[in-house]
Amino acid sequence: MEPSDRPTGHAEALAAYHAEHVLGCTKCPLAEGRTTVVAGSGNPDARVMFVGEAPGYHEDRQGVPFVGQAGRLLDELLERIGLARDDVFIANVLKCRPPGNRNPTAREIEACEPHLFRQVAIIQPMLVCSLGNFATRLLSGRPDSISRVHGCELPLEIRGVPTLLYPLFHPAAALYTPAMRATLETDMDRIPELIGTAGELRERGAAPAVPSVDAPRPPEPTVPAAPPPDTSEQLGLF
Repeated sequence: MEPSDRPTGHAEALAAYHAEHVLGCTKCPLAEGRTTVVAGSGNPDARVMFVGEAPGYHEDRQGVPFVGQAGRLLDELLERIGLARDDVFIANVLKCRPPGNRNPTAREIEACEPHLFRQVAIIQPMLVCSLGNFATRLLSGRPDSISRVHGCELPLEIRGVPTLLYPLFHPAAALYTPAMRATLETDMDRIPELIGTAGELRERGAAPAVPSVDAPRPPEPTVPAAPPPDTSEQLGLF
């Protein structure tokens, strides 16, 4: 199914929801320290949606997700598979930057998750790529770490929208580990194939088969215990 064949009004519905519920949100204490709300950006009719953890320093200043080093790497990875930012929609679990780029708290995630779920319901992506642990655990409803489930697509429904969840390492984590970047590139290379599979299955109303996360996997890249500090990026991603 091409974007032009899908229901119209996604852009209007998304803009209206952001204006009414997201941009002035005060549901958790993060509202007190933010510069701006980072609602999300990209194509409201996208077949692919990427979900990260939370805005970093640059995102908080510019109001756009993934504009720092991790964002530049994400742009490179998209170009590698023939996509650009205008082809996808990018958002985060949290819409406001946590102080010092610390990990999100349970209270913050609980307050913000309705915004993400509503975005998915409006956009209706065929493939949702969760970047890192927090996005993967929230969207899958499972406690598995990203090291365990990366590259394993999971069919599910998010607010009534049938989609494939596709966990990936977060680009910020891959910046510090060459082996992890190679794994991320390999996982990203499957996205065009998965778009086609998800589209065919949605048109037929069929449920995709769930691959076992217990199947033999290639050795995981070694993750450094303490990546170099960088206050502009989210680093609690391993």
